[in-house]
Amino acid sequence: MRRELFEPEHEAFRETVRTFVTKELVPHLQEWEDAGQVSREAWRAAGAQGLLGFAVDDEFGGGGVDDFRFNVVFDEELVNAGVSGFGSPLHNDIVAPYLMKLANDEQKQRWLPAFCSGELISAIAMTEPGAGSDLQGIRTTAIRDGDEYVLNGQKTFISNGIMSDLVIVVARTDPDAGHQGISLLVVERGMPGFERGRNLDKIGQKAQDTAELFFNDVRVPARNLLGEEGQGFVYLMQNLPQERLSIGVAAIASATKILGITQEYCRERTAFGRPIGKFQNTRFELAEMATEVQIGQVFADRCVQDHVRGELSIEHAAMAKWWLSELNKRVVDRCLQLHGGFGYMTEYPVAKAYLDSRVQTIYGGTTEIMKEIIGRSMGF
Repeated sequence: MRRELFEPEHEAFRETVRTFVTKELVPHLQEWEDAGQVSREAWRAAGAQGLLGFAVDDEFGGGGVDDFRFNVVFDEELVNAGVSGFGSPLHNDIVAPYLMKLANDEQKQRWLPAFCSGELISAIAMTEPGAGSDLQGIRTTAIRDGDEYVLNGQKTFISNGIMSDLVIVVARTDPDAGHQGISLLVVERGMPGFERGRNLDKIGQKAQDTAELFFNDVRVPARNLLGEEGQGFVYLMQNLPQERLSIGVAAIASATKILGITQEYCRERTAFGRPIGKFQNTRFELAEMATEVQIGQVFADRCVQDHVRGELSIEHAAMAKWWLSELNKRVVDRCLQLHGGFGYMTEYPVAKAYLDSRVQTIYGGTTEIMKEIIGRSMGF
């Protein structure tokens, strides 16, 4: 199917990304999976290639082009190459908008150049042991004391958690004000009382460092408040649609890739004297998945177009996130079945995709929460 989402400049950018991914990332995948994190050299190489912060103003070292289609290209090429641990989607798609929209001039000068060069790796800390999709349930507190906030609490499942140099922490600056008491504070590497727990052992995305973070009387300068005090929950609601769309983009890219691999496998693998693709059950399975993937891609591209125009709604972002992530889970599972015993071997891409993509229906807001958002938008 011909996609109408991209212009020639996006396709030229795709070639740049593909070359970078093939040269700088793919040769190190197993090394990084064994280590549980990617190298800082890879981050700096991405920065040197202009692949970090390309939506950031050029005066701060960014590309100066705020067009989410470039994010989509980068995200798709990572999926196509089987790179599930490089944290650039978090850096570019999720953290960058907070810094671009909320940081003041002094903060931008302090953080964005290194953000774009790859010298500074970013993360955002929302989830807590007792609060995941329910962001209003967070317990981490940041109490003002003169020109500082005293930060106490714990976060978990934080992507880029081990390597991050800058963490946007969601905390309660007014414990009695409900969602109006939530603020965003930027915690930097080396602040006393800021400690990282273990690099969590996940079933997939092994090269993506994912950590517990602990804040014990961390004195965060008031100048590290991001945006206005008490507006953190509003900022999260404004930025979560792009995060969810980013997850949906990766999900449909994964489904497309694995379906293509499985089609080739079904042409080559024989059983009872003929390719397994010749059996009606296999053809029907492939036909169903091909149809669903095409429909999913059309919806994903439409959401991206809406987002580029500034028209993506909260409920459509939720639809994209839950439908595309659930579709990917279903497609990968069915493709693994068609691979038979070989699909259970981690050397096969379908097995890795099965492990890497399972979290997509959980992070960024679970499928159940996405349906709740959609249902409420319908007046229920």
